[in-house]
Amino acid sequence: MSDIVLELKDVTRRFDVSQGVFRPKATLTAVANVSLQVKRGEVFTLVGESGSGKSTLAKMLLGLLSPSSGEILIDGVPIAASNRIAVARRIQPIFQDPYSSLNPRKSIAQLVGLPLLVHNVGDAASRRAKVVEMLDLVGLPRRMLDVYPGQLSGGQRQRVAIARALVMRPEVVICDEPTSALDVSVQAQILNLLLELKRELGLTYFFISHNLAVVEHLADRVAVMYLGRIVEERTRAGLFARPGHPYTRALLESVLTPDPDLGVPETHIGSAMANPMAEHAGCPFQPRCPSAIDICRTTAPAVSSLPDGWATCHLLQQEAVASL
Repeated sequence: MSDIVLELKDVTRRFDVSQGVFRPKATLTAVANVSLQVKRGEVFTLVGESGSGKSTLAKMLLGLLSPSSGEILIDGVPIAASNRIAVARRIQPIFQDPYSSLNPRKSIAQLVGLPLLVHNVGDAASRRAKVVEMLDLVGLPRRMLDVYPGQLSGGQRQRVAIARALVMRPEVVICDEPTSALDVSVQAQILNLLLELKRELGLTYFFISHNLAVVEHLADRVAVMYLGRIVEERTRAGLFARPGHPYTRALLESVLTPDPDLGVPETHIGSAMANPMAEHAGCPFQPRCPSAIDICRTTAPAVSSLPDGWATCHLLQQEAVASL
């Protein structure tokens, strides 16, 4: 069995976007030529600003969207060659908002047991036994089997969502900002629960987040996404110790500290948001990059190898040449 459980090969997703009644539709490239390999048993984290393409990529991994080009494989088998039921047995999601991801008209037992029913696993008694087992694993008492989501707190609802995702014992779990809708006091509990379940069940996490404090707590490896492109992929330790791309550096500098005397962090990338519709001959980040040089405006950067990964930046290439 290969160490690579999930692989993306040059995956691109485009959308046609209306520009008004009298103008032709424009093409928005939400994900651009992304290639990644996720190793079995690791926590692979994808970070970036809102609108960078993270959730679009998650939907493709779940089979909810098809790539415009490229290929997604699980254990070497293209997802496109498998039916949706087979993919769902192996890849399950935990979504951002536990309030909208749970049907308020179904009991907790029905919600957690729904994947078992859809996949026709066992009879009613065995399915209920599996639901009870999952509630125990996520730290919910059995008396909650017959209550409804509206009677639960946000943290409890997210535990129900986790139980539902894991009841089929998937190989890969796509975690799309699973704690961002929760109170800060509850976030750490859910993150620690996810780590405990990973160890106990042998899971692989593809974890999407914009919160670098969460990434530092969880990740084994980190990919940084900007305007649909991966601009850096590193180990957690390497990325936080010495980020290679200016965008990664800006994300790290934007993290708020608990010291009120330090004020709001200054990222030095201006107040303008990234424009996904803009065409750039050179580096997509150069309009916002404080370190941009002439070549950044005309030529797309190649991949620069780093001891624990890689990044795409002309400045790294210049540093490598200068060190020869």
